[in-house]
Amino acid sequence: MNIFYRIIVCMFILGWTLPGNAQVKENRFTIEDFSLTYSFRSNGVYGIRSLNDGEHYTVIEDNGRKLVMYSYKTGKPVETLLDLTKPEYQAVRAIQGYEFSSDESRLLICTNVRPIYRRSFTAEYYVYDFKNRELKPLSQGGPQRLATFSPQGTKVAFMRDNNLFIADLRFGSEIQITFDGKYNEIINGAPDWVYEEEFAFNRAFEWAPDGSALAYIKFDESKVREYEMNMFRGLAPSYENNAVYPSNYVYKYPKAGETNSTVSVHVYDIKDRITTPMNIGEETDIYIPRIQWSRDPKRLAIMKLNRFQNKLEILLANARVGTTSLLYREENKYYIAEYNFDNLFFTEDGKYFIMSSEKSGYSHLYLYTMGGKEVQALTSGNYDVVNFYGYDSQKGICYYASHEVSPIEKYVYSINLKGKKKLLTPEKGWNEAEFSHSFKYYINVVSNAGMPPVTTLYGANGKAVRVLEDNQALKDKLANYNVAKREFIQIPAADGKTMLNAWIMKPTNFEEGKEYPLLITQYSGPNSQSVRNAWEMDWTQYLAQEGYVVACIDPRGTAARGEEFRKCTYLQLGKIESDDMIAAARWLAQQPYINPAKVGIWGWSYGGFMSSLCLMKGNDVFSTAISVAPVTNWRYYDSIYTERYMRRPQDNPEGYDNNAPIHWASHLKGNLLLCHGTADDNVHVQNAYELAEALVQANKQFDMQIYTNRNHSIFGGNTRLQLYTKFVKYLDEHLK
Repeated sequence: MNIFYRIIVCMFILGWTLPGNAQVKENRFTIEDFSLTYSFRSNGVYGIRSLNDGEHYTVIEDNGRKLVMYSYKTGKPVETLLDLTKPEYQAVRAIQGYEFSSDESRLLICTNVRPIYRRSFTAEYYVYDFKNRELKPLSQGGPQRLATFSPQGTKVAFMRDNNLFIADLRFGSEIQITFDGKYNEIINGAPDWVYEEEFAFNRAFEWAPDGSALAYIKFDESKVREYEMNMFRGLAPSYENNAVYPSNYVYKYPKAGETNSTVSVHVYDIKDRITTPMNIGEETDIYIPRIQWSRDPKRLAIMKLNRFQNKLEILLANARVGTTSLLYREENKYYIAEYNFDNLFFTEDGKYFIMSSEKSGYSHLYLYTMGGKEVQALTSGNYDVVNFYGYDSQKGICYYASHEVSPIEKYVYSINLKGKKKLLTPEKGWNEAEFSHSFKYYINVVSNAGMPPVTTLYGANGKAVRVLEDNQALKDKLANYNVAKREFIQIPAADGKTMLNAWIMKPTNFEEGKEYPLLITQYSGPNSQSVRNAWEMDWTQYLAQEGYVVACIDPRGTAARGEEFRKCTYLQLGKIESDDMIAAARWLAQQPYINPAKVGIWGWSYGGFMSSLCLMKGNDVFSTAISVAPVTNWRYYDSIYTERYMRRPQDNPEGYDNNAPIHWASHLKGNLLLCHGTADDNVHVQNAYELAEALVQANKQFDMQIYTNRNHSIFGGNTRLQLYTKFVKYLDEHLK
């Protein structure tokens, strides 16, 4: 036994610790833990559906082979509703998604899912009849999309090949209600690529409350310019037909300032089989981010947004004849944030609606009459409401989550019409909630920097019923490792007045008086949030183990601190954020434990845009950057996202050019690793190629890693392992 080991054993027996926050533990993290095996992933409770009685819920079990009903009250299984292991149900291998009919007599099952983009997919749908215990395919005409029950549960609407269909389950019949759908030209009932990505929805059709009609949005993308991506053979996945000659994947992608799809809204009458267009006005260069039926089956709400996204109108359409009237209108000096579109709620009595707005300077909920008159603010104060879970019309209680306590923490509340508020999530940290029908129960998931997620069932009175998942196995496993702790701090912004939220994580073998390399991790995009008092267990733990200080900063422009903080980057994406990140890095580099010559930054997507820009713009502070799938010029990115914050290039050319990494290429002094997937349908590899060309022509040396057939997430096979191994080796070479 060598002398060092004897000392360690004695220290352990006496309860002594090593300098700093390091203690001797048996195990060490590996990069595979965070990129291949995901050995420290926390558990959750997934696939929960509350049943109509509010007393039971269902969960998918046995790798999708069983659907089991549980009691909220006892937490015990009550009945297996569907067991696919039985011979008569062998046609379906696994339940990948499901929906009950309104009376819960039928079940719509989704299986054999094949992704298209971030939210869209094709699948095979089956209908299970609980009375007859029969499982039948929804349609024999090929894979479907977006299948959903009518309110009575007797019909199912779905999309196939850009057209809409309705299946009548009573008679086993199927009718097609649109006929002009065509790839890359006309889409009926589903958003085009840019709507799906930036307005964050998938289905663009809705049943009337009484099932009498089907409303849908038609997207005419025939004039939208196409983008082509080479698809090679590859290995994971492999496209054998491309073994010698690559194929081209062609799809419609409107870039900033370019032509968008022309949208229109239509209502198909089930009885008369007549389709009526809704009058949304003469202007065509607009967006329709949502349609939603009111409680009246003859009144359809249509959200209409101008191209600059700073004027929102909610039109109330007469579904029979197509005439519309104005229900709600709002203007903003910056833009209307997209998360508001999911916060429209019509009360059950048909007299009121709820909508969120930032008109006070913070995001809050408001109650209006169906005549469009504001009744009252349901929430108020110098904090943002970030989730609207629903409104109990019978009790007059609203359920929501906000950052009232702290921008880096989130809690769930209820509030009645008299302003009486109740905290529903007492545990400190970051809280999410899912409510049962009738709001009798809710499931809370809470975590913080020192605690993996805990999933607990609560009653409406706010008292815990039982813990559903405490992740104790993960806690026990981590007890054998030196886990670096995140310390929440504030750092001055570039303006010298604003304080930025941040966290810092020191090496597990930290010693006072020693200098360490620093890596800043960030995303920094508009209304994003990386600094949260929530559980995280990622590759930065490996870096802390290997002797790096890791810090994370949310610059101005990020979330949870009111509208002015969130929107101050308007028309100049990248400028203020990079100024703040450079100032924060300079402040950190002055700390006695940081080696000022070894400061790096990394990020993905918007974070990749920021890391490359900061390395060039802050070349006296940063020595190394890893930029993954970055936007390198906002002229290359899509219309909806980019113009929301920048307007069009023809309206704001300086805003586009002054902060584009491409235009800072000649300022590169340090080490840049540029990574991108060739099949990235979101941030095109064009961004990396054009930055590479600018660097070449500026005679700047850099490193580049291209991933064949990989999308924006860059995964598949050993891809993530190779990618993160590359990160670590690059940092070890240039920062250590």
